[in-house]
Amino acid sequence: MRDVAIIGAGMTRFAKHIDRSMKDLAREAVDGALSSAGVEKTALEAVAVGNAMAGLITGQECIRGQVVLRDMGIGGIPVINTENACASAATAFHLAWLYIASGMYDVVMAVGMEKLFHEDKQRSFDALGSAIDVELMQQTLASMDEAVGNDGAGAGKSRSLFMDFYAGLARDHMHKYGTTKEHFAKVAAKNHTHGSLNPHAQFQTPRTFQEVLASPMIADPLTRMMCSPIGDGAAAVILTSSDFAKRFTNKPVYVRASVLGSGKDLVPNAPGITERVGHKAYEMAGIGPEDVQVAEVHDASAPAELIICEELGFCQPGESGKLMDDGVTALGGRLPVNPSGGLLAKGHPVGATGVAQIAEIFWQLRGEAGKRQVAGAKVGLTENGGGMLGGEAAATAVHILTV
Repeated sequence: MRDVAIIGAGMTRFAKHIDRSMKDLAREAVDGALSSAGVEKTALEAVAVGNAMAGLITGQECIRGQVVLRDMGIGGIPVINTENACASAATAFHLAWLYIASGMYDVVMAVGMEKLFHEDKQRSFDALGSAIDVELMQQTLASMDEAVGNDGAGAGKSRSLFMDFYAGLARDHMHKYGTTKEHFAKVAAKNHTHGSLNPHAQFQTPRTFQEVLASPMIADPLTRMMCSPIGDGAAAVILTSSDFAKRFTNKPVYVRASVLGSGKDLVPNAPGITERVGHKAYEMAGIGPEDVQVAEVHDASAPAELIICEELGFCQPGESGKLMDDGVTALGGRLPVNPSGGLLAKGHPVGATGVAQIAEIFWQLRGEAGKRQVAGAKVGLTENGGGMLGGEAAATAVHILTV
């Protein structure tokens, strides 16, 4: 397998882009990535395109990548469409990496894109709710409503049903380890503060943990600011072999690990999917969690960040609240997590998130992250999960990047 490098990245602002098409959003991200890399679109040998919800939101199915790329004059090369819930773009990146690592191609682009806003908000909730076993949908909704004391008008109706999954995980963590709502509020406040430094972020207003706690309750103990928003946007990165990268830049960022896994039936006390995939990524990269200097993780809710930090080995189980109390994961701390603002503030256009995380780490490792720059970062990690089956993510990808 060959060494793989990233040489360029582009991204739209994540936001409510009602008047912009998927083609328009993808074009901005692709043009940005090509310009950043100094590569002409004619140099591309293949493209992997991640998208999760277009079929349910816009009606575009089957050939989503070909549709957006042809509109910008990219065609005649392999275009792979990946749909893997919130891990769709990370899956596209994994395939692009594999194309390069295998020696098949020298220049490949990975794109993530999503249009999740719709005038009928229920349509957006229904689309998000499709990332579970739909044959068990009613049973799942009933069990979640009962757990939080609702009358059936909650999960999947007035909010994304995934917030109820996360609320359950939060309550379990609180019961087992003594984690508090204040810890979750501190995560959200940290990420909103980080997002205020990111011109690509959907929310760019710093928040205090008191403001987070005072925001409306969504699913106990999660308030609105502890939950990732619906959003639209796109991101793209250009990958090459490490030797080929030298033709374009003296600041390549190397992909030291690219691992994709899927959920399985849980065994009591056995490692979950994030821990399993993370362990494989550390082995592939030849490093440990103590070597990571900056991370972007899938904080679809505030407690998710704390749990993921434990699963990735950034701290021992039950100690993630202390990471927050001690400022370890904030900018200026020992291990900044989600300096982009994360899903909570940067936003979560589902099919774009995985590549957007990678773009952030690419900029961080090149020293190009502006006001949110992590000083001296040389090793970065991304973790992106998608869907839910049997109590854990249906798909999870972990990538480790270095300079």
